Amino acid sequence: MAVTSEQVLSVLKDFKDPASARAMSELGMLKGVEILEGSGVRVQVELPTPASPHKARIEEGLRATLAPLRLARVEVAFSWSVRTSPAKGQNQTDLVPWVKNVILIGSGKGGVGKSTVSANVAVALAQSGAKVGLLDADIYGPSMPLMMGLYGARPTSEDGKAVSPLLAFGVKVISIGFFVDPDQAMIWRGPMLHGALIQLLRDVKWGELDYLILDLPPGTGDIQLTIAQQVSVSGAVVVTTPQDVALSDAIKAKVMFDKVNIPVLGFVENMSGFVCPNCQHETEIFSKGGAEQAAAKLNVPFLGRVPINLAIRTGSDDGRPIVAADPGLPEAQALIRIAQNIADRVALANLTALPRGGGKPLVQLGKKA
Repeated sequence: MAVTSEQVLSVLKDFKDPASARAMSELGMLKGVEILEGSGVRVQVELPTPASPHKARIEEGLRATLAPLRLARVEVAFSWSVRTSPAKGQNQTDLVPWVKNVILIGSGKGGVGKSTVSANVAVALAQSGAKVGLLDADIYGPSMPLMMGLYGARPTSEDGKAVSPLLAFGVKVISIGFFVDPDQAMIWRGPMLHGALIQLLRDVKWGELDYLILDLPPGTGDIQLTIAQQVSVSGAVVVTTPQDVALSDAIKAKVMFDKVNIPVLGFVENMSGFVCPNCQHETEIFSKGGAEQAAAKLNVPFLGRVPINLAIRTGSDDGRPIVAADPGLPEAQALIRIAQNIADRVALANLTALPRGGGKPLVQLGKKA
């Protein structure tokens, strides 16, 4: 006897999302089923991010769950839709209302590769299919014009008020570095910093974005406080190197985010070991594993580590982030996985904010050839 859509729906109703451990039907991730000719079925799944690291696991789990029905074939059709952060309804002064998720990337001190991580995460998310913006919020030391291959470029404005961001590697980019002499030192006090950041957020035509990445200045100062007050933030990522002095400052950054009620999505360990290109021997120049241990101690996720590689530095200097210039390199793959983990943490927070039982029922899509 041919399988019916009711049978398939009954089997799948309790199938759990691997990230949240809640039923995918409850979360609205199972969009429906199609009965195919020849005792087959197609399951339609809507992922909460195109950068989901769980796609293969979900497909394997669905096939295993449907195995008792002895179907001739099981097809899984994936789509995606990035959910809006629940924080969006809590900040009445949100300067970027059309951005679904604002992600801060910060550090307790300078020189840990925070901007490199920001640029590569933004490009990796855009390569996955998401709509992504990148704001260089480091007013004193803007680096995105160089890192994103936009050095010397200038944004335009059609009305003399709102500015159109520049586009690089599928990412909308804005930086104070586009508006000032690159050799001129920024000698500004706090109120000027506040005003500049407000303009970079409010007066830019970001359009609808799934993610806006903010590359923060190092430390715990005025910029971080302004963002906490003016923007609905999905979460923050702390970048550090493994040695004790950097980890101490990274922990201070985490405490700062806690105090302004911005959830920390996790830690990233940069410059984690150097593999000699000639002999393949690994040298732990700045130690290794410290960020993972600190994350465990603070009970926050560890998002991944990035080894030292000359290609990362040359890519930044040449304006070609390594995930775009040479995505097959292990270091590029590490950054892509970090981007996926960040998107997954944001998606998890957005999904689990849904009330239990609030998902839409599965749809029976009928019989298809």
